Amino acid sequence: MNILRKPLLTEKMTKIADKTSQVGFIVEKTASKDEIKKAIEKAYNVEVERVNTVLVRGKRKSRFTKSGIVNGKKPNYKKAIIQLKEGQNIDFFENI
Repeated sequence: MNILRKPLLTEKMTKIADKTSQVGFIVEKTASKDEIKKAIEKAYNVEVERVNTVLVRGKRKSRFTKSGIVNGKKPNYKKAIIQLKEGQNIDFFENI
């Protein structure tokens, strides 16, 4: 089972990553902090100091179409903010 879904590459997380050594990931909803820490250390060869997790509720959306109003909901997900040890770094844009 792959715990890490994708990295959070939002404007806010990029600004935080530039100032501190924190990185954000979207992870499996059932993953524990220890499992997330091991997966990050194995995938990126870095040392993790701390893991904070947040369960994010999906937003409700509605659209106006020819057939009427269509209501829907984005899926819920779990977000993990990873604090790396001093001097450690994960660069997602190095291969571009």
